[in-house]
Amino acid sequence: MTFNPTSPIIDPKILLGQIQDGESRLFDCRFSLDEPELGRARYREGHLPGALYAHLDEDLSSPVTPRSGRHPLPDPQRIAEWLGQCGVSSETEVIVYDDCNGALAGRLWWMLRWLGHERVALLEGGMQAWQAAGGALTTEIPAPDPRHFEAHVRDDLWITTDALVASLADGGVSVIDARPPERYRGDVELIDTVGGHIPGAINLPLTDNLDMDGRFLPADRLRARFVAVIGEQPPTAVAHSCGSGVTACHNLLAMELAGLSGSRLHVGSWSEWIRSPERALATGAG
Repeated sequence: MTFNPTSPIIDPKILLGQIQDGESRLFDCRFSLDEPELGRARYREGHLPGALYAHLDEDLSSPVTPRSGRHPLPDPQRIAEWLGQCGVSSETEVIVYDDCNGALAGRLWWMLRWLGHERVALLEGGMQAWQAAGGALTTEIPAPDPRHFEAHVRDDLWITTDALVASLADGGVSVIDARPPERYRGDVELIDTVGGHIPGAINLPLTDNLDMDGRFLPADRLRARFVAVIGEQPPTAVAHSCGSGVTACHNLLAMELAGLSGSRLHVGSWSEWIRSPERALATGAG
């Protein structure tokens, strides 16, 4: 086994010693909102051996609608078929990575868990840590044999915007916003049409989950970080938000590392919240 099934991350040195066995399926999740084809271009220039490319817009999201956020969840059957074509079965160990410390790859990590697949880990430190550990890159694009992937959707792992509105009204949920402070406050907004945050949301930028080397903080420090804002609330009462339900997965993963399992993803996040003029908006520090 290439990684500890009880941990959502894998150290690049461990992967380096196991990658040649061909038992795992790797996915390169690099992406740029400004240049949607940049990630794929960089994948073709060099990627981890055996890795396939996962495009955020094409593979990990469904088309945007007038009511949705920027990255709606794909149809489970469609993503299951895509995973099967990529050589993933229910027994396959999956490793996901990017070049931004898991901010993007966390989306596929979470989606696989949403589909009932627990054998998935994020490569800690991403491509940079892989190369620092002596790992090579290749331009060879693999052609895996198709397998059957059966989705067992877990809708307890996410929350819709309508359900979030209701839960906020009765005090049944705490929202943690993973975006940078300036976007949370509404000082700067270059992606969505309106700046600010969901009223009552707590800003815990995903970058603060990491040390100076881009590695996750020790579990006890992560736990202290989240407990400081959720108090005695159970993790199931926590919803993670961001701009479009992608980088919020980083905070959700960090809570898993901290032993705070069971929090949910607000898939629509801010970009869906602002679709309705009936929903209140907040700006400033809190």
